Amino acid sequence: MLKITDLVNEAECYAKVRELRWGDGPACCPRCASDSCETSGTTKKSAYGKKYHCTDCGRHFNDLTDTIFAESNLPLKSWMCCLYLMNLNTSNRQISQELGIDQRSAQNMTNKIRKEVENNAPDPQLSGEVEFDEVYVVAGHKGHPESVKKKDEVVVEGD
Repeated sequence: MLKITDLVNEAECYAKVRELRWGDGPACCPRCASDSCETSGTTKKSAYGKKYHCTDCGRHFNDLTDTIFAESNLPLKSWMCCLYLMNLNTSNRQISQELGIDQRSAQNMTNKIRKEVENNAPDPQLSGEVEFDEVYVVAGHKGHPESVKKKDEVVVEGD
């Protein structure tokens, strides 16, 4: 059976992460934000991941440091495929089947991705007229008007 992860190249995933994270410039230290960092080999996790050493603060870090991918045992290409499948509104069950992982792992991945997107989303900037179509206002408890009455209010039954 052919899976999407068979079609994705791990080296290109790492290259894309570097491009998105640092652009055309050198790696930037997550601790001190210095760009005076030197490449110091590859990571244990993947031959495509680069390790860096910050000459200002002395910290060692890699391409995935301080990202949601950092502590994962799954390869980076699985995360990229998960992102792609989420973009297609694929269910967690389908994602787990396609990536060859259990449903709990797929759920954890999608939750981390959604939370990261939410945390990094820009604040909405509205301008001009803002229009909306419908508003649903709860006016009471349908069929149970007694539950809406105030506690002090005495209900008097008619003769």
